[in-house]
Order: sequence, then C-alpha cells, then structure tokens
Amino acid sequence: MRFLMHGFCLVACSLLAPYEYAHSATPECIVPGSPGGGGDLTCQLIKSALAEAKVFNEPMQVSYMPGGVGAVTYNTIVVQRPAEPDTLIAWSSGSLLNIAQGKFGRFDESAVRWVAAVGKSYGAIAVRSDSPYQNLDDLVKALKKQPRRVLFGSGGTAGGQDWVQAALIAKAAGIDIADLRYIALESGGESATALLGGYTEVSSTDVFESMPYVRRGQMRLLAVLAEQRLDGELKDIPTAKEQGYDIVCPVVRGYYLGPNVSDEDYARWKTLFDQQLASDQFARLRAERRLLPFALTGDELQAYVQQQVKHYKALIKDLRKE
Repeated sequence: MRFLMHGFCLVACSLLAPYEYAHSATPECIVPGSPGGGGDLTCQLIKSALAEAKVFNEPMQVSYMPGGVGAVTYNTIVVQRPAEPDTLIAWSSGSLLNIAQGKFGRFDESAVRWVAAVGKSYGAIAVRSDSPYQNLDDLVKALKKQPRRVLFGSGGTAGGQDWVQAALIAKAAGIDIADLRYIALESGGESATALLGGYTEVSSTDVFESMPYVRRGQMRLLAVLAEQRLDGELKDIPTAKEQGYDIVCPVVRGYYLGPNVSDEDYARWKTLFDQQLASDQFARLRAERRLLPFALTGDELQAYVQQQVKHYKALIKDLRKE
C-alpha cells in the first residue's frame, strides 16, 4: 500500500508591484500545538515572509493553541473567532487526516476557508543515535518477534499522520495493528523530547523536524518515506522503498482562515500568497526551513482538500480492517 498524495500544480502568478495593502492591524498565525513542531515551522515561515515584504505595519504574532492535535484550534476558530481577517491557522496533511475521521468534532473540511498550501516534506522513521536498530529491517524484525516491546511515540493521536506511518510499518511487518504500541503526543517537539529522554524507542515523524537532532548526533533516521532520496544533507538517508517497503508519506503544509472571513479579505490573502509563492524570496525562506516546493491557493486548494479527505477516509478504512 502506498500512502501517497498524487499530483500538485504550481500556481503561476505574476509578481505584482510592492504590496498596496499594508494593514495597521497586527496579523496572527496560530500554531495548533506546542512550540517546536511542524505547525510552528509553518507559522514562522509566513511570519518571516511578511516581515521581509513589509506587508503589515506590525510584525506577525505567532501564538500556540495546543489540544486535540488541532481540534481545539479548529473548533475555536469556527465557533468563537470565525471572522478575523488577519488570523491565519497552520494546517498539514495530518489535519486533513483527522478531519476525515471526525476528530475535529462536528465540523468537516467545509467549515473553514483553506487559503494556501505552501510547501511539503516527507515522513520519516527516527531512533536515538544509540538505538540497536540500524535500518528498517532491524525494526521490522523486532516488531515481528515481540511487537508489544517496541514503543512508538509521535505527535498526534491514533489515526493521525504519524500513527498512519507507524501503522504502515507495522503492516509491513505482518503484525496486527492493534498490537502496535503507540504513545500520542501533542507535537513533533514533544515527540523528539520523549525519544531523546528514553521514554519511547521509535518516532514516526517528519524528516525536516528531525534534522536538527540528527545534525547534533542525537538521532538517526532509519528511512525517509519519499519516492526517492532527497537532496543535500539528506542524500545519505535511504528511502523505505529502496529497503523493500513501499511506503511513501508526503506531508503538505499551509494555512486556513475562519469561515466568516469576507470574500474581499480572503481574496487579499490569496493574492498575497500567489505573489509570495512566485517569488525568489519565499523560495529561499521555504528552503531555509527545509520545506520542498508545493503551491496551491484558492479554489484549486479547496478541491485538493476535498480530494485528500476522501482519500484518507479510504486509507483509514483499509488499515483498520487489517
């Protein structure tokens, strides 16, 4: 089975003259989790981009709203803060996966206004640098022998993005997914803390979230869950595919707005993102955060979100019938 999102298109937009709509309000980007994870990275990206482009008179505020791996934020925006024109909320493929399973309560993907997808990364399987597991085969052998002795820890609940990655590894090992030992943590930052502290043995994570720890010699990556090896400092990390496990898990990142944000303000943000995504400046900032190019805005993004939620519903159904 492949956990793979097919196709994406780069929105082609001409660069407009310097922004004509600098607002006096203080913009906000909400991280639906704790500091240090992928949501934080996503908000810091747009904060830096807006600061360099001098779009607002005040720097963007990044705030944190952990709880329910995004559910608290989603419900708060829909119910209590639905019309704030300059409040962005970070989302990822994991958000869509949770929506597909009804984990955001009574609200589905139509409850908010998806404005931009700006980059992607890939899942990875990480261990401490002193782990006995040297590759995926070592991990799979351990799972086959004593599945209840291998403890995974990741940001997100059972059924979330990181859990799916772990479940696909368990499936490759031929074990019942019900026997998978998995601790759900609030964010990638907490997952790293648990792994390095010895509370977990394996982290199903995001490759770029893990790299700071890899550089410091604290973690090793057993595999990146990409179609082929990535470039640069990741070139020596093998894919799951080349180790014999056909598992590919992209992670798309972006932003949404509240459901009652006006069409005018939504269009303003769409135009801004179209400009940013076509600029060398944004490409540089995205690369600095180790995100790969991925660009969708407006109606194209809305259609993508709907397609992905449908895809995830089928994926989870298939995994849980094993």
